[in-house]
Amino acid sequence: MVFLVTLGLLALYASLFVLVFRITWGIYYDQSKIHIPSEIKYPGRVRLYHIITLFGALLKIFVKKVGLHNQFKLVEWLFRTFTPKWSPTLTIKDLIFDDIPVRVYWPKTIPSGKRRGVVLIPTGGGIIGNIGISDAQCRYIAQETDSVVMSVAFRLAPEHPFPIPEMDCCIATKHFLKNAEKYGVDPNRIVLYGECGGGTFAAVVCQYLAVRKDLPKLGGQILVYPMLQSIDFNLPSYQQYHSVPLLFKKQALKLATLLLTGKEINVEGIMKNAHLPEHVWMKYRKWVNPDDIPERFKGRGYVPMERPPFNQELYETIKESLSPMYSPLLAEDDVIRQLPKTFLLTCEYDIFRDDGLLFKKRLDDNGVPVTWYHLEDEFHGTLFRFRSWPVEYPTRKLHCQHINNFISSI
Repeated sequence: MVFLVTLGLLALYASLFVLVFRITWGIYYDQSKIHIPSEIKYPGRVRLYHIITLFGALLKIFVKKVGLHNQFKLVEWLFRTFTPKWSPTLTIKDLIFDDIPVRVYWPKTIPSGKRRGVVLIPTGGGIIGNIGISDAQCRYIAQETDSVVMSVAFRLAPEHPFPIPEMDCCIATKHFLKNAEKYGVDPNRIVLYGECGGGTFAAVVCQYLAVRKDLPKLGGQILVYPMLQSIDFNLPSYQQYHSVPLLFKKQALKLATLLLTGKEINVEGIMKNAHLPEHVWMKYRKWVNPDDIPERFKGRGYVPMERPPFNQELYETIKESLSPMYSPLLAEDDVIRQLPKTFLLTCEYDIFRDDGLLFKKRLDDNGVPVTWYHLEDEFHGTLFRFRSWPVEYPTRKLHCQHINNFISSI
């Protein structure tokens, strides 16, 4: 018996040693592969953030190994479980808007009239986003701008792929617009807000509602480093910053196609632009074209690339990505010109930078007022709000103040 116990303990220690060794080696190997440009401030903080995301990836692998088929549900549960709803300055309620769960935040101060409203669509690419992951940002905006903030708990891929998450956001926002006064909000002063995947969804919802004649017009939209197109994944920024944290090109396309199809697919052909036939490629060159990227953004290793042979099977798998409900940059001009004034934030060291630049051009061309705020020395995810302020990126508060100013102008 003693021998068996000793043998078991030795096996346990050996397993722990192997696990620690693999994690340590994985971090070292991963850190050796990433590229952090010298111009980025606080590179140590960027590496810390990347290690956090790496642990998330290792957790995902572990959860899969032990037989939990949806590892993203664990992340959702963690955020939801450890998100307190009590606040000394806000009234926070979970509600249902036309069968869509939402969370609404009201400042406890007494308003002089109807407040402005902010619809915040959580980040996470439609896969891990939920009201827990956006809770800290919702509280911050509600308090700093004295606004009523509503966050949408849309259904998540892969169980609920495109267009279900996007439509959930559209339905919940439509309900908020129609019933704004019930929640103490001026229906003509509602702004949509989204970061990363939430920014993509915000752009989609804004276009969906812009053409509606039976609803109040949105007061504005705030898009923070969104992905906006599925045509060209070799625009300058996709080439230049494909391995810059916190979002790598390959990782981004894996998540984007998981949202679109509900399954994991090989994205190597998409990364090379083999996913579109010639006639589709030419049709959208008027809106997605590296020639429209200002020359000052084309340094740092950008080389125009010839497209590889067309992959018909890949096209059939992802052709729904051409819908403006998935790629809002591809909306027609008569939709774009009806959009409200826009705050657009881009980061230099971000693969989605050029999506933002091209969208800014479309807004400018169609007479939509744009406030463009470009962060010359920062990266994708720099505005993510943690609950513990020492972990947050040091310049986050400065940049968020510009967003707060835009909200306050609505």
